[in-house]
Amino acid sequence: MTGTITHFTAERAPCGRLVDGDRSRDDDLEGLRFDDMTYACGCRRVKHEFHDGSMRIRTIRHDGKVLMDEHSGDHEA
Repeated sequence: MTGTITHFTAERAPCGRLVDGDRSRDDDLEGLRFDDMTYACGCRRVKHEFHDGSMRIRTIRHDGKVLMDEHSGDHEA
């Protein structure tokens, strides 16, 4: 897997705050991709693409409330 972590500033978190954070991207170059954003307030956005083409996208507010949890394809995460 190849991966990168980048820092971002003043982006809108799922809770609506403008905060800094980090974005982590991993890729095995064969279809498996992770793209995770963690905000300074504790919110998260997670996008995982799997080898079979299915995808899971989750948005989680800093208090733990899941704002979105979408699955495509037959993959069970």
